[in-house]
Amino acid sequence: FLQQQLKPKEGEIVEIFNDFEQYHEEKPEFSSKLEELEFISAKTNYKKSDGKVIGKHQGAHYFTIGQSKGLGIGGHKESCFMISRNMKENLIFVGEGRNFPGLFREALKIENADIHWVREDLKLKNGETLEVSARIRYRQPLEKAALFQFEEGLFIEFESPQSAIAEGQFAAWYDGEELLGSGVIS
Repeated sequence: FLQQQLKPKEGEIVEIFNDFEQYHEEKPEFSSKLEELEFISAKTNYKKSDGKVIGKHQGAHYFTIGQSKGLGIGGHKESCFMISRNMKENLIFVGEGRNFPGLFREALKIENADIHWVREDLKLKNGETLEVSARIRYRQPLEKAALFQFEEGLFIEFESPQSAIAEGQFAAWYDGEELLGSGVIS
């Protein structure tokens, strides 16, 4: 079994503020449900110039979306939470407070190859939709959601925006207490 060794690599922590333009833009008009889902499930690609450098870290690969502990950031009224990271440039982006707009998304996408149906008989065909309860974290309360299957992948749209949706984590969907399926968030 090969164990990958992650080495420390100093990078910058960039704070994004509540007045970030994208948080206040109106949603565009969409020509299809797929177009809307692609838009609301897309993660924001922040740039260093979108915020202010407030500190250093020892490697973006050590942190996860929604994390507040271990960032070593002080001087804020509320804790700062990681909202995004740029692995190529080794940047971590943070926002202040657990209700920071950059922490929330209404939907997520799962690539077709990463979908696992426990109930194969309920597997969706392209263009089909299913009302479910879903969660993105172990022990998180189930949230009302809808599955949308397209050629491009499976989308989960939540009734209420969800905090800290992170690629690589699992989403699971249920009918009542019965697990119907799960998949890796892309």
